[in-house]
Amino acid sequence: MSSPATAPPAPNNLKRIVAASLIGTTIEWYDFFLYGSAAALVFNELFFPDSDPLVGTLLSFLTYAVGFAARPVGALVFGHYGDRLGRKKLLVLSLLMMGGATFAIGLLPTHATVGTAAPVLLTVLRLVQGFALGGEWGGAVLLVSEHGDARRRGFWASWPQTGAPAGQLLATGVLSLLTAVLSDAAFNSWGWRIPFLLSGVLVMVGLWIRLSVDESPVFKQALAQAESRKAKAEPLPLVAVMRHHWRDVLIAMGARMAENISYYVITAFILVYATTTADVSKQTALNAVLIASAVHFAVIPAWGALSDRIGRRPVYLLGAAGVGLWMFPFFQLIDSGHFGSLLLAVTVGLVLHGAMYAPQAAFFSEMFATRMRYSGASIGAQFASVAAGAPAPLIATALLSEYDSSTPISLYVIAAAVLTLFAVGVARETRHRDLAEVDSVAGDADEDGPVSDSRTQRARTV
Repeated sequence: MSSPATAPPAPNNLKRIVAASLIGTTIEWYDFFLYGSAAALVFNELFFPDSDPLVGTLLSFLTYAVGFAARPVGALVFGHYGDRLGRKKLLVLSLLMMGGATFAIGLLPTHATVGTAAPVLLTVLRLVQGFALGGEWGGAVLLVSEHGDARRRGFWASWPQTGAPAGQLLATGVLSLLTAVLSDAAFNSWGWRIPFLLSGVLVMVGLWIRLSVDESPVFKQALAQAESRKAKAEPLPLVAVMRHHWRDVLIAMGARMAENISYYVITAFILVYATTTADVSKQTALNAVLIASAVHFAVIPAWGALSDRIGRRPVYLLGAAGVGLWMFPFFQLIDSGHFGSLLLAVTVGLVLHGAMYAPQAAFFSEMFATRMRYSGASIGAQFASVAAGAPAPLIATALLSEYDSSTPISLYVIAAAVLTLFAVGVARETRHRDLAEVDSVAGDADEDGPVSDSRTQRARTV
């Protein structure tokens, strides 16, 4: 039977929770991906005009990577307070910070106006974006995971994950529309600012929806239990994670490598590769990413539902192996220069990526106890992003510049896939784990010292 903490909530309430998480993550990822697309298309000219085109792109992607460097800091801060104060409050704060930074980028003066101050200001705002996103992901997926029906947790928790392709779809769609209706001169002069300023409106919508949902019932229960044990000082969430869940943190980091690296190569670096090597127009490359992102959005819940039936690990392993095997055909299709081939390359790549990304939310949530879950899931996910997604477009661009070939880039993604296959391969299946049961085991550890590995991994079938 389900424990009280994991009993299915009212369908309407659960749908409202899912909608709030999805809309919020869509807006946050829109803001984050908008910067990545703009970095590939115009920031090299507007903020780094003294460099040659490829070096300017490298510098532009370097400021893009800076946002990833701030994500672990955001994971630590938001994770700590999210485990102490609750998921909802921190999610509202992350949305405000991300939206404010994105709106401010739309108001920035360029290098032609203020000189070197322009890229400095751009970098500072990118840091704020990264800090906010570092706290957003963990809170959004946990809010759904801790509300949702345990039997379908993979499906429901995958919906906030669709915020990434939805944000990519929205950001790429807006940019594609603007590049279609504006001349290059008009877009570079003022048109690029419109998508960033639009973020202000989107944030207001997201806040209205996010403020209407309730706090996680699993968190409320864990908080009440902690209050009843006030005589015993609670360890900091970070300390508790490192003491009881260090292995799970390492597994989560390894699991992120292929997922994160492949995604940014497929969606961000492709805008550079297709336009400079395959002689494809910006509009054509954007349209391919736009259509593929729509397919990506559609398949993520399906992969999440499959993980409820056969397990998180089999679906995740399929995605990692598939992405590794697809890299050489991926670039060969792009090199043809045909739109259909380009679309097939990106779409298949994102479908395979979805097999990793969809079960990730439930998989990571099920690894950690409630009072350290925000910290554990966020640390595992966001620390990996520094080594994975942050340098991926930068490394790919540098490899292309050095070798003038896609082969080293393919090998780079394949190496990441091997690492992910190993990490997920040594992990234990979490599909039947009751979130409250993880708490009871962690609670035993707090009272009696570290528990044995067999007890730590015990799960109740629900």
